[in-house]
Amino acid sequence: MQPFFFTVIDMIYTTENSIVLKDYSNFSAKDILECGQIFRYNKLSDGYEVFSTDKYAVVTEQDNVVTITTDDVKYFYNFFDLDTDYGAVCNRLAARSDILRQAVEYGKGIRILNQDLTEMLFSFIISANNNIKRIQLIVNRLSENLGTKTKYGYAFPTVEQMASASVEDFARMGAGYRAPYLYDTAQKLKNGYDLSKLYTMDTEMARKELLSFKGVGPKVADCVLLFGLKKQDVFPVDTWIKKVYHNYFEQGHKDSEIACYFVSQFGEDAGLCQQYLFYFQRKYGQTN
Repeated sequence: MQPFFFTVIDMIYTTENSIVLKDYSNFSAKDILECGQIFRYNKLSDGYEVFSTDKYAVVTEQDNVVTITTDDVKYFYNFFDLDTDYGAVCNRLAARSDILRQAVEYGKGIRILNQDLTEMLFSFIISANNNIKRIQLIVNRLSENLGTKTKYGYAFPTVEQMASASVEDFARMGAGYRAPYLYDTAQKLKNGYDLSKLYTMDTEMARKELLSFKGVGPKVADCVLLFGLKKQDVFPVDTWIKKVYHNYFEQGHKDSEIACYFVSQFGEDAGLCQQYLFYFQRKYGQTN
């Protein structure tokens, strides 16, 4: 297998209302936002707008320069995980196997975001047995109906705002059978459940806690562990990952065993590998 090398940061600097990344090989707004980890973004003619809690940014890319324009530079510097050297990450993963090299080359602009845990939990409860466009529609309706209006749009609802809605309200916003799950989760958080304690737990204990929420199954729990808690020893499995397994890793495992198989293969890199393989199969695999 030929070695594949990804470059590292060349230049990054901040101003009062922007973050500028120059000659930055491992950042692509498209790769980051369309790899299934976030739902509140919109494609613009020259970039993307991104919403997180009550925060807002616009990301543009031109002539190998990425500009993130925002009123909250500190928040989005952390949100986009700009202190992590993804050039080194890509080189490490690409060396594991030929299929990972292909996946990492295809999605080399991916970064795992540092998202708000509460927003993540509600969003991924909505994601169960759902497609991305419909998830986005429901999440936007929640924000518009329950969230606080800002100059850039509507903030994602706070726990108190979510808890003010009834099951019927959530159903009217399009949540369908997930409406009681959203209601129960909002009430549980309002009544004192502290999500922040999950940060200090190991992966198995945090997963057990997440599975105690109605509407949170293994896949949703693993998504929250990866995207909300940055636990890397997880491997969320959906139809795309099943295709990855059967196309490139087939070992005779049942569907329920696939996540454990990949974690055993990739260890602390499992979550990162999942993102590159998922994105590769979902985008590239549809036409090849």
